[in-house]
Amino acid sequence: MNIHFKHALSQKSIYIAALSACLIAVVAFAVLSLLITKDNRENNEGFAKKNFFRKYESIENEFRNIEDYQYLLRALIQKDGLKNYKDYSSVLNDLNKKRNLLTYSWYYYENNGTGKPESNNPLSELFKNREHTDKSIAIKNNGPGHFKDFLITHNDSIYWMSYDSLVLPEKNMLYYGSTVSLDDLHQYFINVDKSSNTYAYVFTKEGICITHPEKKYLGKSIFEFTDIKPKDTLSSTTKGGYTEGSATSEYLGVAVTRFIKPLKTDNFDGYTVVNYINFITDENTNKVKAYTAYIFLAALFLIVTVFFLFQRSANIAYKEKEKIQSEKNLLHIENEKMHKAEVINQLQQLKNNINPHFLFNSLNSLYMLIGINKDNAQKFTMNLSKIYRYLIVPPKENIVPVSKEIDFIQKYMDLLKSRFDEELNFELIIKCPESLEKRIPYLSLQIVVENAIKHNVATIDQPLEIVISVEEDGVVVKNTYQPKTEAVPGEKFGIDYLNQIYEYFKNNLLHISVDGDYFVCFLPLMK
Repeated sequence: MNIHFKHALSQKSIYIAALSACLIAVVAFAVLSLLITKDNRENNEGFAKKNFFRKYESIENEFRNIEDYQYLLRALIQKDGLKNYKDYSSVLNDLNKKRNLLTYSWYYYENNGTGKPESNNPLSELFKNREHTDKSIAIKNNGPGHFKDFLITHNDSIYWMSYDSLVLPEKNMLYYGSTVSLDDLHQYFINVDKSSNTYAYVFTKEGICITHPEKKYLGKSIFEFTDIKPKDTLSSTTKGGYTEGSATSEYLGVAVTRFIKPLKTDNFDGYTVVNYINFITDENTNKVKAYTAYIFLAALFLIVTVFFLFQRSANIAYKEKEKIQSEKNLLHIENEKMHKAEVINQLQQLKNNINPHFLFNSLNSLYMLIGINKDNAQKFTMNLSKIYRYLIVPPKENIVPVSKEIDFIQKYMDLLKSRFDEELNFELIIKCPESLEKRIPYLSLQIVVENAIKHNVATIDQPLEIVISVEEDGVVVKNTYQPKTEAVPGEKFGIDYLNQIYEYFKNNLLHISVDGDYFVCFLPLMK
């Protein structure tokens, strides 16, 4: 008996089945679109927060740089009083120019004997009459630094002047401090992160605007030209320590997500505002919706096409398989080359990202040593020279003998000891001298030591102990585990670099653990 299946289904049944399939496809597309849109919006919100934290960190770091500079200036001036203040100011200004810093050192000396003031400050007259001019705005500051601050306008530019004073014999007064152009300060914040879809500004606790992309708002109250309310600054009641909300940008006139977080140092008490442009998030969401529709239609078209071309595809499958295998082999070789290039690139970034304050702190320490102990200063200078010579010339394949890394880290720790003194204890133990001839990743000891100093408390009462032990199978670096209470910004770039180079050489990965009161990092040796 012959059965003809083409007559088994009626035309109505076929239409119902086709309609049902289309309805299921539409519902599936709608659900998928909603899920992807939701996920994309959440990702964009997370991206906005990352941009906020990155922008806030750059602003906070620069404000702390200005504060550290003022502390350094105070220490130098109060040490020698009237004796060398001109030289100090000149030397610091020369250093600032070479390092592209924003701060400018100045002094203003009132000599009661001659009645003629001395100053290297082009704003000296305005500084002298600051209490009698309408171009001066005092900034209240109750921080432990006890510096005096005010904003002053000169030639259509606004300057932030931070100063202190010293009473000299015969009641002569020496005023000294630093000046920052608010135009330069804002331009610096723009250049720090040009790719970010954000703009930021800073205002004092009283609401006085310190930085802003619109120059006319500098020195004005933010409560006058923005819709910020005092309640928006109550970040102590929030979980993350900042407030977040939607607002209209006074600068761009578009909807933004506004983040407000306190900015507090010894010399400044205020807030940082970071505005993230919302229409970029909306555009990304609309693009995702469109791309989802394109993918759905393309998938449907491909299914129909595959159905009709399946027979033909089967005939050429073997040839295609051979071709794909050949391409995979070539791709594997290219991936190996790209991976090696990535490791070398990460090494270069690592060298460029070694603590940016390290050289400046070392130069400050050298400057102090020159006047105290010239022999130690010469030794310090030689160590610093050898350290940077080691950094400038990387080894082949980024692995070096353990002996070279040990020699480098000893010099590096000598420099750190000049800064931390009793706050840092270092011990080197060679348990297996034969291991000195084996190899480890370039700069691996410096990465682990810098990580320990960055993330742990180091004080005279609670010194940080670092012990490096060369053993048969590897180098063990351990430090007392006394983590800082506040979160330390920055990514684990160095640790990721070590993991990648060990993976590239198909070696055991480094092992990190907490053993009792110690944080332990094990670096396997390479033959």
